[in-house]
Amino acid sequence: MLVIACPFCGPRAENEFLCGGEPVRRPDAATGADGAALAELLYARDNVRGPQDEFWWHKHGCRAWFRIRRDTRDNRILP
Repeated sequence: MLVIACPFCGPRAENEFLCGGEPVRRPDAATGADGAALAELLYARDNVRGPQDEFWWHKHGCRAWFRIRRDTRDNRILP
């Protein structure tokens, strides 16, 4: 089981969290977004093999969103 260190509650088991995925760049509101830009925002992910930044939500604790860096090859949380 993966142990995730919540910045507010300390180390907790993975089942207390929900992965929000990698951060994405949102389209500029001033220029508007067409269908292709919206599809890119909602569905396109890099899905890298190796270190990746991710958002996680502590759903059974402080209910805060925070960012961690995780290696997708071996599921290790990186500093």
